[in-house]
Amino acid sequence: MITAHAAGALRSTAGALRLIQARTTHPRTVDIAAYVQAVSAHCPYLAPSVERGVTGWTVYEAAGDAGAVEAEVFHAAVQAAEWVRPLASRRHGMLVCENIVVLGADAGTLVWPHWALKNLYGPVGLMFGKFTAGEVRGDIPVPPVSFLPVRVAVRPRDPRFLGATPELAAAVAEAVDDGRDVLYGIGHDWTEIRQWAQHLLPKH
Repeated sequence: MITAHAAGALRSTAGALRLIQARTTHPRTVDIAAYVQAVSAHCPYLAPSVERGVTGWTVYEAAGDAGAVEAEVFHAAVQAAEWVRPLASRRHGMLVCENIVVLGADAGTLVWPHWALKNLYGPVGLMFGKFTAGEVRGDIPVPPVSFLPVRVAVRPRDPRFLGATPELAAAVAEAVDDGRDVLYGIGHDWTEIRQWAQHLLPKH
């Protein structure tokens, strides 16, 4: 499979995220057990995913300026997405979920990486979410930490959550992972990727 080369050459922003805990199914550095249990009431896939050990958490801490952290959040999330892609077609692939936790970052740090990621990976059948620590969103439990989850798209269901972006909703509904490098033709530098993502903002 041809995938995005997340490691690539040494980036000028490398080091802006400090790894606190490598991927694990039971993080010790953040207290998310009660939160996950509460969210399971809203997401029918989460409890089975946790039970089968296919929900992973990687915990980072912001250790640079906002722009550099933003870039490194993007690259960390690409690595998570590329971990999920080959698992999508396997048994229980629909339950696989990877979560990138970012401690100590400004509330807006995840906004641009999330927007770019959902547009890059929606067409190959992955969904990215964005949760900010302390954010109140209807009756959904309040997240204790800020994180980006990535999971396999549920094609009949997920496009309904993308009503504000109909083109992306259509891409998710018809998604096929053909093994493409999702960054082909865009570039692997965060500055280039962010500029590309800006052009995709809905025009109201």
